[in-house]
Amino acid sequence: MIYPENFEIKIGFAQVREMLLELCLSPLGRHFVNRMTFLNRHDLVQRLLEQTHEFKQLLESDAEIPLQHYFDVTASLDRAAIQGTYLDVQDFFEIKMSLRTIRDSLRFISSAEEGKYESLKALGASVTVERSLIAALDKVVDDAGAVRDDATPELQRLKRDLIAQQAVLRKSISSIIKHAKSEGWTPADVEPTIRGGRLVIPVLAEHKRRVKGLIHDESNTGQTVYIEPEAIFGLNNDIKDLTNAYHRELIRILVGLTNTLRSHIPELRKAYQYLGLLDFIRAKAAFSRRVEATMPKLHKYPHIKWNEAIHPLLYMAHKQLGRPTVPMSLELTQEQRILLISGPNAGGKSVSLKTVGLIQYMLQCGMLIPTADNSEAGIFHDIFIDIGDEQSIENDLSTYSSHLTNMKKFVTVADKKSLVLIDEFGTGTEPILGGAIAEAVLQNLNDSKVYGVITTHYTNLKNFAERNPGVINGAMRYDHKNLQPLYQLEIGKPGSSFAIEIARKIGLPKHIVDKASSLVGKDKIRYDRLLEELETEKQELEKKLREATKLEEKLKRNVKEYQDLKNYLEDSKQDVMREAKGKAKLLLKDANQKIESTIQQIKQSQAEKEQTKQARQQLESFATEVRKEEPRPAHKRVSNGAIKEGDYVALVGQDSSGQVVSIKGKTAEVLFGGLKTIVKVDNLEKLDRQVATKPKKEKAGTAEGYTRGINITQRMADFASTIDIRGEYAEDALTKLMNFTDEAIMLGIPEIKIIHGRGNGVLRQVVRDYLYSVQEVASVGNEVSERGGDGATLAVLK
Repeated sequence: MIYPENFEIKIGFAQVREMLLELCLSPLGRHFVNRMTFLNRHDLVQRLLEQTHEFKQLLESDAEIPLQHYFDVTASLDRAAIQGTYLDVQDFFEIKMSLRTIRDSLRFISSAEEGKYESLKALGASVTVERSLIAALDKVVDDAGAVRDDATPELQRLKRDLIAQQAVLRKSISSIIKHAKSEGWTPADVEPTIRGGRLVIPVLAEHKRRVKGLIHDESNTGQTVYIEPEAIFGLNNDIKDLTNAYHRELIRILVGLTNTLRSHIPELRKAYQYLGLLDFIRAKAAFSRRVEATMPKLHKYPHIKWNEAIHPLLYMAHKQLGRPTVPMSLELTQEQRILLISGPNAGGKSVSLKTVGLIQYMLQCGMLIPTADNSEAGIFHDIFIDIGDEQSIENDLSTYSSHLTNMKKFVTVADKKSLVLIDEFGTGTEPILGGAIAEAVLQNLNDSKVYGVITTHYTNLKNFAERNPGVINGAMRYDHKNLQPLYQLEIGKPGSSFAIEIARKIGLPKHIVDKASSLVGKDKIRYDRLLEELETEKQELEKKLREATKLEEKLKRNVKEYQDLKNYLEDSKQDVMREAKGKAKLLLKDANQKIESTIQQIKQSQAEKEQTKQARQQLESFATEVRKEEPRPAHKRVSNGAIKEGDYVALVGQDSSGQVVSIKGKTAEVLFGGLKTIVKVDNLEKLDRQVATKPKKEKAGTAEGYTRGINITQRMADFASTIDIRGEYAEDALTKLMNFTDEAIMLGIPEIKIIHGRGNGVLRQVVRDYLYSVQEVASVGNEVSERGGDGATLAVLK
């Protein structure tokens, strides 16, 4: 049950319905939009949500979905069902093209891999379109909506004869009108025309007796008459006969085609219902994309657990103005069924209440809802709302009487499967009495296990929520220092109206404010002041929490960089050890060979003194050469000048060099190779720029381009300069893009390509906003149209 009758208007669903009507491609889809209604069957709502969710995935994938020729041919089918009637060429053209769309849609969806679009596959499981019927239609009508000349041999012959006779007629009339012009009987610029289905020539009235023939018509002024020359009577008659014969043959073809169609009408009606449902589902999916709606986990029982829910209409209005929309998170369970929202006027209480009503109603109409992922929802059997001024002069009801009438409906009908929404509960009469009645009604609703969202200013209701399980306080947060609402719903504590504080800060005379405070009483002032202090502490704690979160993230980054550097050094150590061991093996091999050679020389010289001495000297020279230390490459230190950003530096006592990225106080962020690390400035030495940037000479035996610890050559060979992020969420896509861009810059790739698709442009905007923020990106633009156009972005790197 939905109460009252104008429920859709009150919560804004009437506007949503209008938007869906505009998004439909045909009256077929608009028919289903108008029939859309509130449902309380879990299985049916689940199926509708799955259909919309799957079509939304199709739209986001930029797939080539058939979206043309959504014709409504219901009237044509109704007429064709009557014996003795026939459809015209335009009717058959619309049937042919729309049946082709139905067939292509069925083929497109059914060809998807197993496990994808299962609900949409089930939707068209019983729909068939006979290929023979489409072939029969295609034989008569072409894709431009014209009759094919070769529809039948007889029609083809008549068309050929008609064209031939028309050619003869044009030649004859051209000769006649040329002669008439030369004689001055007709104006110089006239051409033959048609009157009564026959070809005639315009002749000046004073010369009409000079042209033998039949006068068919004259101009409005009477100065020109239209004469069919006697010489072409026979030709015109022949053409008329051929035209009539052609028309008779065409009618015979259309009658036969209509008879063929008539036997398929039952299955065609089902096919066009499928086409209308596709149009309807596509409209819901397109709306879901506009408001960034998702599919929640749906329970069979009443339940609300929404993360970052937004009012869809407010979101679209703010988006046009470039303003953000503050989301709200809400949870209503069996233990926490009724939320009592309090807070200052214009703080967002009514918007929060309407958001709940609109989103739940959308959900149970089979629409996706604008909430974040991992949201959950349930099924309510009834939704009741009391909002706005319902004063009725005709029924002699005041505003408060109207509210009481609604309360009567709520307490007598609502139960544990109902959702009740009440705005400004208890207002409209004397506050003490209104508050008492409101508390009694709230008690009754709570006893009936009703779910609900209620807004109020009454303190007694806030106290009731604190004392009674099942009811919980909520507050719309308010920046009392700047007198600005924050539009943030906070569950767990009541809110203050801040009436005295607002009156004081906007400059109401002090004696009036003081008088109001004394009339209210110290307890009320103390209560509101306590809420104000709690709000202040809340804001300060949130500020400190944000700062602590930033510090924690920075610490995590530093730890990661330290770990990366440690791993890099470990890898470098292993490389050095392997290189040293290799050199030692080569050295030992050379030494053994040298010793063996020396022994061989001594043996061959039969221990002659001079040759033995010479061999020993050669061996000692080799040993001396081996013992020489390989000199370390020394950096040229710069003794003067403070270290600043961009300088090349080395660790004190170390040979490895790096470049300073930034300096903060006594620490510096230095880029060593491809890794950043934090180092104390006192542990750094400034290097001469030319020496630091001069490439090291390659040692003999090492491969060109070898880099210790990182195989750059292999990474460049494996790197693909194109990344595809279609179908990704914006956050995931941005993470992939950042990693991809960083690697391309590190490897010196000149140009990269990002495929994001067209869609609604969200991914393209995210990609380009990030690329514009990267200093190493020289330019950003579209791919050429043959390779994707604005569905892909090219970035040239510096």
